[in-house]
Amino acid sequence: MTPRHITLAKAEPHLDWLALTDALERGHTLPKAQMQDVVFRRGPDTMLSRHAWIDGLGLIVKTATVFPGNARHNLPNINGLTTLYSDQTGAVEATLDFALVTKWKTAADSLLAARHLARPDSQNILIIGAGSVAASMIQAYSALFPTARFQIWNRTTDKAHLIAAACPGHAIAAATDLADAVGQADIIACCTMANQPVLQGKWLRPGQHVDLIGAYLPSMREADDTALKRARVFVDCRETTIDHIGELIDPIANGTIKRSDILGDFYDIKGGDFIRRSDAEITLHKNGGGAHLDLMTCCYILKALT
Repeated sequence: MTPRHITLAKAEPHLDWLALTDALERGHTLPKAQMQDVVFRRGPDTMLSRHAWIDGLGLIVKTATVFPGNARHNLPNINGLTTLYSDQTGAVEATLDFALVTKWKTAADSLLAARHLARPDSQNILIIGAGSVAASMIQAYSALFPTARFQIWNRTTDKAHLIAAACPGHAIAAATDLADAVGQADIIACCTMANQPVLQGKWLRPGQHVDLIGAYLPSMREADDTALKRARVFVDCRETTIDHIGELIDPIANGTIKRSDILGDFYDIKGGDFIRRSDAEITLHKNGGGAHLDLMTCCYILKALT
């Protein structure tokens, strides 16, 4: 039997953000995933191949190419493919559009963290960065906070207006002063490709939730040391973030935080350790988007289509 190929257009009408976060949470009650990443680089160009196997769920290989110069040719910077294999036989069960899996995995990762770490009464959400992730984060956060108001800050304000136009039905404004926008927000989501921090911890106030999405390499950071120092810090997965992404490598190396200051990951949800303790504390979550989350997302998508 020929494996199915699942496209974004075919799948999306059947998907639900909160149902996916439920599936991710259930996935973290299964045996811990085996994972490995392989990265090749040529100057600014990168190929990242992520592998995961969860006993009882399945296997996945997801390969992405990141070519920043593609924008000059009106081509997407990121391309790739996801292949899902049967846990029982190892046979290919499906291939899925890279954009479909990445969009839903990435935003649901952050949404699951917000369900446990953000204040339930959060209404003002700031998105830093106006790429494709910004639009999917508006969709995802709106599922949990249906009356939320959004601000988008981007170095190029025109791009923020484009995101607002692409998300009709949502209260969205373009922010021009980043420090002021951070001060107004209940949730701050960073969706940039920054190598130097754009979010300064001195702008934060008690009760906020910070979600760091964009950094995925040791050279990349979105928040400064002060932000890490002021917050209670969580990650989606210790194994795919702490020693792999500059967001945590740098502040641990310079003594700002210790490894023990990373208080939990999604495997700790079941035990009650991945949680906000008070309305006043600042929580910070690093979305690393490991391949085990891609695997859980693919299995959810297949089930939603049956």
